[in-house]
Amino acid sequence: MKIFITGGCGQIGSHIAEILLARGDEVMAIDNFETGRREHLPERHDNLTLITGSIADKPLVDKLIGEFRPDVLIHTAASYKDPDNWYEDNLTNCVGGGNLVQAAKEFGVGRFIYYQTALCYGTNPSESPVTLNHPKNPGNSSYSISKTAAEDYLELSGIDFVTFRLANVVGPRNVSGPLPIFYSRLKSGKKCFVTEARRDFVFVGDLAKASVAAADGTGSGAYHFSSGTDIAILELYDAVVNALKINEYPAPDVHPLGEDDAASILLDPSRTYQDFGKIDFTPLETFVALAVEYYNEHGTLGEYTHLKLKDGKET
Repeated sequence: MKIFITGGCGQIGSHIAEILLARGDEVMAIDNFETGRREHLPERHDNLTLITGSIADKPLVDKLIGEFRPDVLIHTAASYKDPDNWYEDNLTNCVGGGNLVQAAKEFGVGRFIYYQTALCYGTNPSESPVTLNHPKNPGNSSYSISKTAAEDYLELSGIDFVTFRLANVVGPRNVSGPLPIFYSRLKSGKKCFVTEARRDFVFVGDLAKASVAAADGTGSGAYHFSSGTDIAILELYDAVVNALKINEYPAPDVHPLGEDDAASILLDPSRTYQDFGKIDFTPLETFVALAVEYYNEHGTLGEYTHLKLKDGKET
């Protein structure tokens, strides 16, 4: 197949591209390198074309998709570095997403794969686990608002699509959330703090496999990519400590949940299992060790979070 990937040098996009290239698909990828890294894709590959550019550039998007004519468009690109940068979030996530949906519709792309944040349900969803029937309530962050707007455009378009609403996707090349923050602070000998919250952490490689299945025609509409099980953030912290082989346990400060903090954001994956079959999720210790191995070689690039940090502290 011919597949167009946005955010091709990011965490999710590059893992998907690797699988597609290995099986012989033709891939065109675009990245603006705000958070993606060039080394995540091969320097040279007969079936890979890598474009440096922005999906907010409508003439560029129309030209690339109009000339390449992909069978599938996989949209992993997103702006999330700075929760106060509403302009960039809107430009990339909303305008860029709209550009892609319109181009896919105009040029007859057969299928569109999208990645949505669980924050689309709000920071305090009314269900646990959250079902696909839960109303969207994205007004908690610029990231969530802009990502949800693009999903709404996709639903409006009439294009055949799959949306993966995501649990916390972690592993090698992960630049956001607690994993790179814990790694960076522990390596620097700094104190960490964790809250009493629980989250569902899933391995990026498992998501990449499901994404390829979706590109091949599995499923239709919205799905939760979630293991269906949440763990304490302290367990993730301990896994990073173990992977770093730190002899004396650096006990973190454990903070109680704040008034607006969700004790758990857990997604119901039953429809995913129904349509995509049994998913053998990679164990936490395995993918944390892979992430630490990656950080040891490449660094963390930055430790970003989609939401504002309270009192300037890392989560």
